[in-house]
Amino acid sequence: MYGKSLRGGLMLYGPPGCGKTFLARAVAGEMGAKFLSLSIVDVLDMWIGNSERNLHELFEAARRNAPCVLFLDEVDALGHKRSQVSSSSMRTLGNQLLAELDGMEGSNEGVFVLAATNTPWDVDPALRRPGRLDRVVLVLPPDAKARAAILEYHLRQRPIANIDLRRVIAATEDFSGADLAHLCETAAEFAMADSVRSGEVRMIEQRDLERALKEVRPSTRPWLSTARNVAMFANEGGVYDDLVAYLKRRKLL
Repeated sequence: MYGKSLRGGLMLYGPPGCGKTFLARAVAGEMGAKFLSLSIVDVLDMWIGNSERNLHELFEAARRNAPCVLFLDEVDALGHKRSQVSSSSMRTLGNQLLAELDGMEGSNEGVFVLAATNTPWDVDPALRRPGRLDRVVLVLPPDAKARAAILEYHLRQRPIANIDLRRVIAATEDFSGADLAHLCETAAEFAMADSVRSGEVRMIEQRDLERALKEVRPSTRPWLSTARNVAMFANEGGVYDDLVAYLKRRKLL
């Protein structure tokens, strides 16, 4: 009735380990659509022309299986800024990706393209024009409520006792979901090693998590440092306004 096409593209960006791939799978599940993942290793081939053919065949598979969510993981590897690419074969591959997104090789009706990248500033601007990956969403490190849910999830099937979850949540700002999973794993290793040494099995306790906090550092901080420079000097057209707002809230800008 409104003339809205059942196709589209969206790029998720943010620090590594914060759930961009999980979000893509969740979108496919919510839509009741098939999910097809594509990465650079699925495409690249040593023979000239084969990489472009592989990319075309993956898009064709998505078109045949519409409605389908086609997930381009690490899209900066496939669609790097052509002005910075020295290899002619990679430039040709980037051009092929643009053609596929435009639907020049076949109708993209019913194909929703989701892309994820840690470095959106390295993605060719042509990929973000209307009709391609025209919407951009920032996926941030988990807030306190999300950290609580993630910690509870990763501790749910482990033997725990006397854990002050609020203290752990307060100490894990800037931790990604992957960092929190690693924190729980490290705490479990400490408790297990202690049990082996003493010969008496004990629960994972607050001391194990606090000891793990001295070892596990948030992996998002180097990314936030780079993102700060981009937000300050390369926010043309307001692409990174959400990132600027987040950095200002955190008093990092």
